[in-house]
Amino acid sequence: MKNLKIEWKHLDVDGQTCVRCSDTGQTLAEVVEELKVKLHPMGIEVEYVETKLNDSQIPQSNVVLFNGVPIEEVLDIKVSQNFCDSCTSLLGKDTYCRTVEFEGTVCEDIPAKAIRQAAFKRLGLKEAEEPAAAPSGCGCGCGCN
Repeated sequence: MKNLKIEWKHLDVDGQTCVRCSDTGQTLAEVVEELKVKLHPMGIEVEYVETKLNDSQIPQSNVVLFNGVPIEEVLDIKVSQNFCDSCTSLLGKDTYCRTVEFEGTVCEDIPAKAIRQAAFKRLGLKEAEEPAAAPSGCGCGCGCN
């Protein structure tokens, strides 16, 4: 079975993270579950790893890696930073956090579409190669709903 390891690095302060990291984490969790369902029938196992960072590692925060490669190296994404009110509140000092520019829009969290595209590209697949959606019902072919 082929493997896709998706790693999310983010700030963790006593179990809390900033709003933009939290939004990325929520989106990532949903997309990882979708990918597991879509890729398993193709013989691909998706592994999800969360790496918690401290305040000295802010430049690495809100980074998503696909088999060790950052999303900005997989897709045409520009990385920059801006003032993060949420991290500033968590850390008690002015903090500038990572932003990404995807499809011409600057985003403070990483969009689901970018995560999906990066996963498929890293695997050498086109999204059109996704298996068809599973039929509704119990899956045994009996036609129940």
